[in-house]
Amino acid sequence: MTSLQNTGKRPPAVAFEGLEKRYDTGTMALKGVSFEVEEGEFFGLLGPNGAGKTTLISCLAGLTTPTAGRIVVRGTDAALDRRRASQSLGIVPQEITFDPFLTVRETLRFQSGYWGIRRNDDWIDEILTELALTDKADTTMRMLSGGMKRRVLVAQALVHKPPVIVLDEPTAGVDVELREHLWDFIGRLHSEGRTIILTTHYLAEAQQLCGRIAIMKQGEVVALERTETLLSNFEGRVLRCRIEAGDLPAALEGDVLRRHGSDVTLRITDADDALAKLEAMRAAGLRIENLTVGQPDLEDVFLAITGGK
Repeated sequence: MTSLQNTGKRPPAVAFEGLEKRYDTGTMALKGVSFEVEEGEFFGLLGPNGAGKTTLISCLAGLTTPTAGRIVVRGTDAALDRRRASQSLGIVPQEITFDPFLTVRETLRFQSGYWGIRRNDDWIDEILTELALTDKADTTMRMLSGGMKRRVLVAQALVHKPPVIVLDEPTAGVDVELREHLWDFIGRLHSEGRTIILTTHYLAEAQQLCGRIAIMKQGEVVALERTETLLSNFEGRVLRCRIEAGDLPAALEGDVLRRHGSDVTLRITDADDALAKLEAMRAAGLRIENLTVGQPDLEDVFLAITGGK
């Protein structure tokens, strides 16, 4: 057990303490990662591909052994008592793996059995209803679409009513309707006191849902703040526009925060800077539309911190 239990202080839901992971190839996937997720938080874990998020979650899930450091789950050192730590966790992985010949209900009953839980059909029925899976309860897994299988992943993680729910890209490749269903359900579980840890590439989701966010880059935590603090710490404003014709002047490339096709977002410091950039575009013969100037969103901040485009 961690010493937190002896201090009278309520232990965090999850604590990562100096976590390192070096693979046999020499790659250092985690470089001394340390942070805590408090009980009842809706916490976002963000980062570009290769930042170490999946490795961190794999260590939390017990699928990967850290090279150094430790993970404490609700006061329990995961390395000393893996089962007790795991009982507090419901992890929804990115990978979709199932026995293709089991039905949805059988899959959830088997998952319940892994935790020693029997006769919990009422809870299984509630999960199926909340995730819009009731009409698929007796369908074999191999007959489900990718989006339906992802719903079952979420259901599997919840069968033992864990107090800490870890969602690793839960809405990747799923439709808008499922997203809304899922977030309504997860929001209800959070309001009941459960801790939620979310990794996602949908940064608008993270901005809307997460009270606090950690951003990882190359195996390290490079930002850890409340969401509103991250946004307020971003200096200046942004200019967004769509380039209908012409090429952005080379002098402005250094201020590009993101570019989605012909849609460009530029960092600006003040009104004079915005006017100067617009004049440079006009002089270069650009034709633009959908011009707006406003506050940055989480994607702007994320790209500024990680150096991404």
